[in-house]
Amino acid sequence: MNPQLKTILLTVLTLSVFAIALVELSGVSSTALFNKYGIGDGGHTHEDEKLVDKRKEEVKAMPKTQISFDDTKHNFGTITEGEVVKHAYHFKNTGTNPLLISNAVASCGCTVPSYPKEPIPPGGEGEIVVEFNSTNRPGQQNKNVLVYSNAQEEAISIGFTVEVKEK
Repeated sequence: MNPQLKTILLTVLTLSVFAIALVELSGVSSTALFNKYGIGDGGHTHEDEKLVDKRKEEVKAMPKTQISFDDTKHNFGTITEGEVVKHAYHFKNTGTNPLLISNAVASCGCTVPSYPKEPIPPGGEGEIVVEFNSTNRPGQQNKNVLVYSNAQEEAISIGFTVEVKEK
């Protein structure tokens, strides 16, 4: 085999492995949290996917309503690398129909959102708690979470900024 061809193939293989590693560590992969922090069972099972799909269908079938957040952006200020910080984004169902949040998806595996699973009645309130783990994340960080629901705006972005100082 031609030495030049060997070099090209080795380069392509190396870049492929690098790309896979970036996807896993960035949080794009469904198994990123498991691989990085040991959270969960290593990804969605077939049963989990059925539940998520069922919830999405329930939300699509519901009448539209309104959601109003007290704030959609938060600044944690400066923290030290390795700290875990949380912020609760308070919201209110300002519409006339029950509000159901179908999912909250973080832009990175270092950010974990939790949200109410039960419908919020008209006039009712709730909160979405977002937790950020600053381990191996030095520097300025800007993270977002997309909140999916039966609100007029199907997806609403909430997020935060934080400056992470190295240890």
